[in-house]
Amino acid sequence: MKRTETGKAGPDRENGTVGEYVAALRASGKFGPQVVAYRTMAAAAPLTAPPGHLDEILCQLLRDIGVPELYTHQREAIAHVLAGRNTVVATPTASGKSLIYTLPVLHTLLKEPTAKALYLFPLKALAQDQLKTADTLWHRLPGTIRVGRPIAAIYDGDTTAYQRKKIRETTPPVLITNPDMLHLAMLPYHDRWGQFWSNLRHVVIDEVHTYRGVFGSHVAWVLRRLQRICRLYGADPVFILASATIGNPGEHAQLLLDAPVAEVVRSGAGHATRHVVLLNPLDSAATSATQLLEAAISRGLRTIVYCQSRKMTELIAMWTGQRLKERKELIASYRSGFLPEERRDIEDKLADGNLLGVISTSALELGIDIGNLDICILIGYPGSMMATWQRAGRVGRGGRESLVVLIGHEDALDQHFMRCPEDFFSRPVEPVTMNPDNPHIAGPQMVCAAAELPLVATEPLLQPESTVGLVERLTGSGQLLQSADGSTWFSPRTYPQRQVNLRGGGVTLTIREQPRRQPLGEIDAHRALRECHPGAIYLHMARSYHIDSLDLEGREVLATPVTPHYFTRALAEKNTEIVSVRQSLQQGAARIHCGTLRVTERITGFHKIAQGSLRILARIPLELPSQCFETEGFWLEIPAGVQQEMEASRLHFMGGIHALEHALIGMMPLFVLCDRNDLGGISHPWHHQVEGPAVFVYDGYAGGMGLAAKAFSRMAALLEQTRRAVADCPCEFGCPSCVHSPKCGSGNRPIDKRACLFLMERLEQGQPTTRSAPASRTELAVPQAEPAPPLFRLPENYGVFDVETQKSAQEVGGWHRAELMRISVAVLYEGATQTFTVFTEDRIEQLIEQLHRLELVVGFNNKRFDSKVLSAYSRRDLGLLPSFDLLEAITGQLGYRLSLDRLAETTLGIRKDGDGLTALRWFKQGEMDKLAAYCRKDVEITRDLFLFGLRQRHLLFRNKAGQEVRLPVDFAGAIRTMLARQNATLTARRRSC
Repeated sequence: MKRTETGKAGPDRENGTVGEYVAALRASGKFGPQVVAYRTMAAAAPLTAPPGHLDEILCQLLRDIGVPELYTHQREAIAHVLAGRNTVVATPTASGKSLIYTLPVLHTLLKEPTAKALYLFPLKALAQDQLKTADTLWHRLPGTIRVGRPIAAIYDGDTTAYQRKKIRETTPPVLITNPDMLHLAMLPYHDRWGQFWSNLRHVVIDEVHTYRGVFGSHVAWVLRRLQRICRLYGADPVFILASATIGNPGEHAQLLLDAPVAEVVRSGAGHATRHVVLLNPLDSAATSATQLLEAAISRGLRTIVYCQSRKMTELIAMWTGQRLKERKELIASYRSGFLPEERRDIEDKLADGNLLGVISTSALELGIDIGNLDICILIGYPGSMMATWQRAGRVGRGGRESLVVLIGHEDALDQHFMRCPEDFFSRPVEPVTMNPDNPHIAGPQMVCAAAELPLVATEPLLQPESTVGLVERLTGSGQLLQSADGSTWFSPRTYPQRQVNLRGGGVTLTIREQPRRQPLGEIDAHRALRECHPGAIYLHMARSYHIDSLDLEGREVLATPVTPHYFTRALAEKNTEIVSVRQSLQQGAARIHCGTLRVTERITGFHKIAQGSLRILARIPLELPSQCFETEGFWLEIPAGVQQEMEASRLHFMGGIHALEHALIGMMPLFVLCDRNDLGGISHPWHHQVEGPAVFVYDGYAGGMGLAAKAFSRMAALLEQTRRAVADCPCEFGCPSCVHSPKCGSGNRPIDKRACLFLMERLEQGQPTTRSAPASRTELAVPQAEPAPPLFRLPENYGVFDVETQKSAQEVGGWHRAELMRISVAVLYEGATQTFTVFTEDRIEQLIEQLHRLELVVGFNNKRFDSKVLSAYSRRDLGLLPSFDLLEAITGQLGYRLSLDRLAETTLGIRKDGDGLTALRWFKQGEMDKLAAYCRKDVEITRDLFLFGLRQRHLLFRNKAGQEVRLPVDFAGAIRTMLARQNATLTARRRSC
């Protein structure tokens, strides 16, 4: 017999209660001594109020479903929404946030039947859940209101092409989707959704706390783009944001929307008694969780176990199933990577009681309805108090007594709470951090906005100073194209959204399983160098793979399934350069700065480490490209006197500062909502800019996410917390609970805990150095801006040339066989004499000689075509010509090719007299005068475009929409680079001879 939500008997035995389970746990001879803290959170009664200004039909609907009154926070939030104010609600799990946005949407529909609402959820499973909720309420309304139409439809990656078209043509009142689909499938094609945008009245953004870091910064830009499109169609929707409890809901919501937001944070929802246990296991955390889960299932208590990796999820499900034997069907694992139907089957079985236990990653952290659960077991601290209480909120719904067990891992954060449980129970929920101004995110998003609707200088998006500078940089690099009058900007590409991944920065590589090259997964390029280098052992869905090859240019990783007796750990070298100093402070004897850093990292090799014994079996060197990015960080200068004192005491100075770096990173999640994998660090025994030793900690994302800056603002508390964490750890030399890092590029070598403690005590107790004033930019050896390059002087002895051929590409078997096409005529313009010379085929060797005498050779596609055609007439290396190719420069800037005619018509107001096929016909008909005149005209156009670009630093052309736009060019810089490379090549050849 299965357990039901009314509390009937469990499988083959009477159900136990949560209270009995807690008593047995604490009285256990094995687990009792491992309990380091136990608290009971008393039940609280709900605070309610009448529905307020809702339509009477909705008030009756609420009475029909047994909700005669709303929680006070529901009433407050609904009042804000009905008054037309953007609103964020941040209250605990199971506090009825769905009604807060559903009721105003229905209220508006009753008054305005054509009104639309857009629901955004970060996960597909949440969309399915909310569809059920909306549909249930909709069908309780009178049939005259529903008139046979559905309330909502889901538009996501699982929606078929046929269904998508049908939804676009007849959009229901509520469209449920996710930020990714809004970014990729709706905003780029906004003209297909015109009726929807024009009638959009509400935008619902649920689980707002998940929009942080890189993902949150991207979503903030997607929402800015959404508001631009709404204004285009005359709409001004009200935004309703719902979140788990976070430390800064109003600030975070305003940053997401770039608009004022009303804040509702005081919850009126009640809750039942909750027990909380902190357990520091003698066995591994996973083993203890397996035993606790088995005991819960045996008592018929519905339990959820949260793990921090996919692999551990599968292992605990397997180990617990072995212990439960014939009852193993009562539990299941749940994680990303499952098929949608598999996930929904598990969710349904949990909700109806067919499953008593589920082992999950964070995939079940969000508000999917999985019924009423009794026990939540956390294997390791989830990384934030927000995530801890969000997961804890999955149990104890419906007035049920509940239990939360936190089982400590051996890492620094977990052991901090095991040693200081009061800090766990008193610690507030963290603020959410993100950085929409990160240029690596804002830049691509701005290009997406321009592709959807050209950017106009007067629009709100372009008014902030940071945005103005960003647009200038994007224009200078050709990522945006400016109109000829300078007032409007366009995207050079039609759908740049396809190149922007909201959930990660940079290039994404596909991992393919050998030998059939089936897609296995995806990984960003930065992580690929560390986790998918050749020879790495890569874990995916609890299986091990040997990485055979890493192709960064081809964006592909090839992997073969293996069962190795070892795992791998990458070894890295890092260098940090200070770009700018934004703030500085004096903390005891330490001078600490915050600013912009340039980090260069190179994976130098990897260790093969034996499973079980952890013995290093081999060190394998690697030759991989360096990764360089700018980010935000802080750094501590170590006074020379402290270093001397440590060395005099025979302490390992490098081991001490290395340990301090690890300990600081390990403690930062107590102060900033992040994971240690979001951070990087490096310890320098001597840094040339600081002119002494320094410890750097920085955001691990290009451009920064505001993590290091937030930690800098609480530096005194961070240093004190770090010192206590290291001092209170009972180990002697250092361990994962204090100064070891699981991601250290040098394998935690050298590490010296005693030296770290000595260092921190001296920094805290010591006096400020003689330079007691806060450091300024000039006090550090910060790189200054490079001087402007000298004015470019065009060599007097330059030339421009073009060739016409006797045969077409089709006649010789393709463009790649251009050397077979033969020259019909060529024309050379020489700048020194300002003369044009015509060369027929019998004089081509003379042309080649003259080209070699020039200081600069200019052409249009001359490197890939003209020189290749000429190569059939000479043994001389045409690659040694000082060649500048206009087409190459333009394509490199723009990303695609433009024809000579297209550029000339807009830039010079000139049209060509024919084309390549016309030239071929003239040759075959013997009309050589026409052919020579045509070729000369091409040379004139190429010359004039070249000179125009040199003077004006831009060319003009009409984009596909017919607008006249500027293409910024730096011909002078490109020529300098080309000549420098050529000189280096010639010098190297002379030396080799």
